Amino acid sequence: MPHWSVYTGTSTPHDGIDHLPDPPPWRAFDGGPALAAPHDGDDATAVSPDRVHRAKSYVATPESVRLVNAALCLRRPLLVTGPPGTGKSSLAYAVARELRLGPVLRWNITSRSTLADGLYQYDPLSRLYAARHGQDRPGSVEDHLRLGPLGTALLPYDRPRALLVDEIDKSDLDLPNDLLNVLEEGQYEIPELVRAARHSDDGTAEVLADGTDTPVPVRRGRVRCRAFPFVVLTSNGEREFPPAFLRRCVRLKLRRPGREQLTDIVRAHLDTPDEAADRLIARFLERASGGELATDQLLNALYLTGVAGLDADSRDDLAEQLMPYLSTTADGDGF
Repeated sequence: MPHWSVYTGTSTPHDGIDHLPDPPPWRAFDGGPALAAPHDGDDATAVSPDRVHRAKSYVATPESVRLVNAALCLRRPLLVTGPPGTGKSSLAYAVARELRLGPVLRWNITSRSTLADGLYQYDPLSRLYAARHGQDRPGSVEDHLRLGPLGTALLPYDRPRALLVDEIDKSDLDLPNDLLNVLEEGQYEIPELVRAARHSDDGTAEVLADGTDTPVPVRRGRVRCRAFPFVVLTSNGEREFPPAFLRRCVRLKLRRPGREQLTDIVRAHLDTPDEAADRLIARFLERASGGELATDQLLNALYLTGVAGLDADSRDDLAEQLMPYLSTTADGDGF
């Protein structure tokens, strides 16, 4: 039976995504032929210890659970904002692990990123080299093309893929609107394959997807999703986004964790806090009231102060040095 709350935030993997309600009629997609979603083992980076730990140790808040489910049901991107170190990008890994969505597709945004970078990369120079040396076969344009993270997420998979678009606030002014158009339509074209399809019998090209060396079929150079991907857009709040972009996103604002949530986070990463850890958490919260700190600074301090060979005074001094304010003004070193 369909149920809107498929993500629970418990980090226990399950197949609840199969019971996701049907999409709203204006967000239904029919791409094909259907592709089976890959398993984590199909991408070596997906099973790297750091990513597995981030997914297993994420501590979800009730608000984040509700809004993740809203984004999944509405087939809308989830725009996650908040200060650095609040777990914005880790959320994508946690949801993908619990709902068994396969490897997370990650697109790191810079000021030079363009929509084409996320969709696919085409290397005309390698094709020219192959042609000059007699290595180019007829209709081989797909040999020099690979889908990017966004382009792969929009393939017609039979269950949603997870796509992390990290730090979109670092992009130029045009990228959010360009991205919005593709996510609104759930499809895109690859002009090089569209042209090549005119000289092909069935117009099908076998193209490499992001994170794998297994080719996928693309017909007539057009890609349309079947199950809309779970898209997480993260932002540190360094810029404002256009209203048209914001209204098409489900918006989640992560806040600095309080003492109870910090204790849960420490338990998830470093087992149950002892008395010394409780004291350091209290010190972290005291310092955080006067300037910007990130949760990973606390975790670093707790980890190192737990290493054998440090006396009590050395541990306290080291902890202070590992938790400087992220803003120099708060430390009194600004101008």
